[in-house]
Formats: sequence, C-alpha cells, structure tokens
Amino acid sequence: MDPSEYRPASGEIPTQAGVYRFRDEDRRVLYVGKAKNLRQRLNSYFADPAGLHPRTFRMVHSASSVEWTVVTTEVEALQLEWTWIREFSPRFNVMFRDDKSYPYLAITTQDRVPRVYVTRGKRRKGVTYFGPFGQAWAIRESLDQLLRVFPVRTCTSGVFKRAERSGRPCLLGYIGKCSAPCVGRVSEDEHRDLIRGITDFMSGSTGTMISSRKKEMAAAAADLDYEQAARLRDQIQALETVLAKNAVVLSMNVDCDIFALHLDELEAAVQVFHVRGGRIRGERGWIVERLEGTTRGELTSDYLRQAYGDVDPRAVPPEVLVDVGPDDPGSMEAWLRERRGGSRVTLRVPERGEKKALLDTVRQNAEQSLVLHRTRRASDLTTRSEALREVHEVLGLDEPPLRIECIDNSHTQGQDVVGSLIVFEDGLPKKRDYRHFSVRGEAARDDTSAMYDVVSRRFSRYLESLASDEPDERFGYRPSLLLVDGGPPQVSAARRALDDLGLAGIAVAGLAKRLEEVWLPGDDYPTVFPRSSEGLYLLQRIRDEAHRFAISYHRKKRAATAKASALDAIPGLGPARRKALLKQFGSVARIRKASVEDLQQAEGVGAALAATIHEGLKEGAAQDDS
Repeated sequence: MDPSEYRPASGEIPTQAGVYRFRDEDRRVLYVGKAKNLRQRLNSYFADPAGLHPRTFRMVHSASSVEWTVVTTEVEALQLEWTWIREFSPRFNVMFRDDKSYPYLAITTQDRVPRVYVTRGKRRKGVTYFGPFGQAWAIRESLDQLLRVFPVRTCTSGVFKRAERSGRPCLLGYIGKCSAPCVGRVSEDEHRDLIRGITDFMSGSTGTMISSRKKEMAAAAADLDYEQAARLRDQIQALETVLAKNAVVLSMNVDCDIFALHLDELEAAVQVFHVRGGRIRGERGWIVERLEGTTRGELTSDYLRQAYGDVDPRAVPPEVLVDVGPDDPGSMEAWLRERRGGSRVTLRVPERGEKKALLDTVRQNAEQSLVLHRTRRASDLTTRSEALREVHEVLGLDEPPLRIECIDNSHTQGQDVVGSLIVFEDGLPKKRDYRHFSVRGEAARDDTSAMYDVVSRRFSRYLESLASDEPDERFGYRPSLLLVDGGPPQVSAARRALDDLGLAGIAVAGLAKRLEEVWLPGDDYPTVFPRSSEGLYLLQRIRDEAHRFAISYHRKKRAATAKASALDAIPGLGPARRKALLKQFGSVARIRKASVEDLQQAEGVGAALAATIHEGLKEGAAQDDS
C-alpha cells in the first residue's frame, strides 16, 4: 500500500514520548517502535520512503495503518515497547526478536552456589530473570547497591573454581560485596538465604524488607549496638536507592486494569491499560457519545459494563482503578465480583503513589485519543460537507455557509475588554484572517455593548473596502454566517449593528455555551440540532476557537495593564526618573504620600517636576476615590 494513503496528518501526532505500531490490512502488528518525540519519528517514515532502509521500506509499504500510545517517560516507552514485541512478535522487529537488546538481572537458581549477573543473552533453563530494564547502567548500579545488603556471588564459574582451589576470595570478597562462599565464609545454605532475599526484593517484597530493617535498626540503637544500627541504616539506604532508580511500571507484582476518562460537551474518550505482573500487557480505547446531563460517574459505570460485559472471567483482574468512581461503587464491585467467578475485586480511585502516576499516563492517552478523533472528524471532507449542509438547512440560510465568521468578547470584571474575530472557510480555520479588537469607553460597559462595537467596527471596514479602489484583504469579504458566542442578548446586539450599517442580508446566529443552544434573532426558543449532529459539532469548534483567540489576547492585554503605573501618566516624567523615584521611595504608594520637598531627593527631580508629580498623583487618587 502507498504510505501516503494512511499517513496521519502531522498535526494529529503528539510530540510526547510514546510507542507506535504499524499494522497490516488484517490488523496484524508489523512493527513496534518507541520515540522521544512521536511526531518527529513517525514523520521520518513518510517524508521520503525511497530513502529508508530496505527492511523499513518494505514495512512501511506492507502496512495499512499506524497507531500510537503516549507515555510519560522514555523508560516507560521502552518497557511498553518490549511488552508489545513479546506479545505480538512483529516480523519487522528483527533486532529485538531474541530480546538481546534489553538487559535483565539473572539468578542461576539451579546452581549449587547461585550466581547473580546482568545479561542481554537468550534465556536459559534454570535461570530466573528480572526485567527488562531501561538501561544497562541503571541495573548495574542497582545491583551494586543490592550487594551491600545481599552480598551474593557474582563471579563466573572459572573465577569461583579458582578461588575454591586457592582458598583466597576475589576482590569483592575482600571489600565486603561478596560473602565469599567459595572459601567457606558462609555456608551454601546461608548463601541461599541471601539469594532468597534478593529474589524476594526483585519480586516486589520491598516494603516488608525495608520496614523490618527499620525495626531492627531501632532495636539495635536501643541496645546501644550502634555499629549494627549503622549497618542496617546503610542497607535501608541502599534498598531505597534501588527502588528510586528502577521503577519499571509498577514495583509491585500486581494485576490490575487502569481506566481514565476525558470528555467534552458531546463525546468522551475512555482509555484502559491492562497491567499484569506489574507491567503493561495491553491497552484499549474507545469513544462514546455523551448524552446530555450524563455525569462522569454514570459514564464510569457505562464503560465498565462495556469493558467486562462479555469477557472470560480470567480477564477480570483483582483490582480495577478508575479516575472517577461510579455512582454506585458497591453494586459495581459486586457485579465485577460476579463476572470474575466470585473472586474478590477491588474498585477504587488511586490518590497517590505509582498507581496514581500511571493513571495520569492513561488520562493523557484518553485526552490524546479524543483530540485525534475530533481532528480527524473535522478534517474529513465528507464530514465537513455534511456539517455545512446541516448548518445550511437547520438554520434556513439563503446560501451555503462557506465562510463563517465568529466574534467573542473577553474581559475580567469589565476591565481590559477585548474582542476576537475568527474565520472558517469550507469548514476549516483560515487563521490569516483572524483579528483582535480592543474595546474602550462606553462600548466596554457590558457584553452587548461590546458585541455591538466589535460587529460595527468589523463591518464598517467591509463597507469601506467596497467603496475603495483597492479592497481590504483583511475585511473585504462578506461572511455567509456571523456566529456570536452567547444567547439572545448578544445575537440581538449583533443583528442591530448589521441593520444599522444596512447589511440586513448577513445571517446571524448565537451559540450559548450552557446548553449548547443555537439562537436566531427574534426567536423565542432556540434552534435544536441533534446531539450527534456534525453541524452542531462544527459550530462548537468555531465558537471554541473564537473563545481561545479572545482569551489569549485578553491575557496579553491584562499583563500589560498590570505592568502600568500611575507614574506613566505624568507629563515630563521619563523612564529614568520613574526608576529613580521608585528606587528612592520603594513604591508608588510611598511616592504619593511624599511632599514636594521629599520628591526632590530623587535623582534628576527638580522643584517644578516634583510639584507636577505631587499634583498628578493627587488628582489620580481623587479620580480613583470618585
């Protein structure tokens, strides 16, 4: 297949770290890869396919789709990549098929004197493996710390046998990082106890080991055995260091499903990670329609029923984690217990720790899934055509809404009022035609006045452009529909502004955010679009874009206002003297309280300027009081 036929748009691909999968027409996984930046990596496959490695070229042309999962860190991406390589055995992942690229901690449990070492080789019988780990240096550092607590054998068979013959241990035996079973310092049974300790620790029994040593340390200190207490303290620090460096996915060997929900006004995205043995074994996501008035708790109940309604009882884990609890958690737990064949199932919302961190990752994937769904839905030509047709028919427009303009206002308690104008042509944003407006004076007294002002200014420029020999590229086009953010008051203000300019032929509509209602001028009741309507979705997207554009400008203006000072309005007072005054007095409030004589103490301020400053600040204070 030509890669251009399934290539995702660059803007759809997130820039976070993650794992991606190429699939063929039968949905078989062809290749699994990881990336620090998913967008950069995936674009490299499609930018110049002819320049790819021959195997990669065949993979890209054999695939029919590509999908990805966002993760928090690169190490997490590595673990997830390994999990899926093991699960799917993709035929184009040749370099990873035997797992040689991933370091493991291996323990030769079948040996007379077991050995611990780091390996990338193939698995052998009689050897217990822990991993894989993100980097070889990380597990080597962890092993170095573990040897301080469990001084087990790490040497090869040749070194071990040579020490047995000579009666002298290797260097690690002399420095205390090996208990030297080769020369009988500990018996084979005692050494196996140490091996059992390191095995239990790597299997997840970390909390018990640390807590028991803390009790022993307290007891040793109480008995004044400070040397033993110090040794236990060092062991605790070593174990805690290992835990901090080597959290793979979950440090505990747990089986659980982790669900997260992300929603907007019309739809919700659900994502689930299936964690088995402390590692992500799979993931799933889907989009559900959000009916009006549905709560997050109700949505949680719905997707849990959908996820476990028709599955093998073994697929239901003993623990289910969600970001928002269902409305009736007791009934849902009982239902899950029944689905699992009567075994206990815990349903809860994690509040802290590594499970909460992994839940945040699942939530990021749910958010990305909904963004991708909305972007693809908006960019599809057939969908856009259907949306424009619905808007045309439902609103009863005289012409197809090929150019829609939307105006929104933003302010903070009536201060720094601004307006935004955004443009959509053929259902897509035309950002070069976006405009900002600053609203001042009487026009800024309320929302309807501000709407009237912005609409009047925008279409006054349109009329000026019509009368000019050189049309204004910014305002010289007439929209098929003017959409405003708001209900009947804002719609009436916009309609009145157009009528006052003699532009009665331009259609006006308003989209009220509270209930997503569409209002037309003079109507007593809103026009209702179906909840799943592509037309309503298009109007929402346009309104949200206008709101975003207005908010961004308002924040800039508000920041500039915050930096302004009462000193700025005083004639003859330049930046250098303002700086000198602030350095002398510390604040505008203290400058306002200073006398004319005190003001002259600032560098560069003479008697005349001091009198002007004193009078100007007094007038400003009087205006504020009034």
